[in-house]
Amino acid sequence: MSDQTSSANLTASGHEDALIQSLPAVSRLALAYAPASARLPTLALFALDTRLAGLLRHSREPMLAQLRLSWWRESLGRDQHEWPEGEPLLAALRSWNGRHKALTALVDGWEALTGAAPLSGDALRTMAQGRAEAFAALAHALDREHESRAAYRLGHQWGLADLAMRLGNTQEREAAASLAGSENGNARPRVSRALRPLLVLQGLACRRLEKGEEGAALSPAAVLKALRLGLLGV
Repeated sequence: MSDQTSSANLTASGHEDALIQSLPAVSRLALAYAPASARLPTLALFALDTRLAGLLRHSREPMLAQLRLSWWRESLGRDQHEWPEGEPLLAALRSWNGRHKALTALVDGWEALTGAAPLSGDALRTMAQGRAEAFAALAHALDREHESRAAYRLGHQWGLADLAMRLGNTQEREAAASLAGSENGNARPRVSRALRPLLVLQGLACRRLEKGEEGAALSPAAVLKALRLGLLGV
């Protein structure tokens, strides 16, 4: 291996490590169950969702958040050869082999949360749909098209349950919990190993909401559940 190739590999590895460290603990745990062939595309999706969440959290004005989100919408709508160099997240999204454009729905979902409080039920549903479409898009990126409907359902259920635990406005949390309750009455779809990280995210979020755990998201019981979902899929 040449020095140049070795240096490039070390740089790529460093960028991946930085993206992993940017993830919430629950997402890092879920990512651990991705097989090697699915790891980078899954990391790219989780890191994008985390990045978009951070844009909202660190923007003092909704308009500023919307401007930052529009950059991602425009970037994701382009072919990957048009992307600028030097952005580790875009570099990771190259692993989607051109199937990244469906992720604009995730940007739309996060933008729906920039409205005035209390957020409407439609805004919450748009957010859940954005995550659902992103999960379905990952199934396509991993050549698991036949599992895209199951991935969509997992994303929708995760989106609502996660919102119900994270929103700061009481009325919004109650609305999201109500929507999640009606959605999560359906049986959890089963997916292959390539998509198990999505199952782990959905399962842990629904468990946390069900038990009303507002403290640490990763209790010993939650880690045990992740192990069962990640390895056995049940």
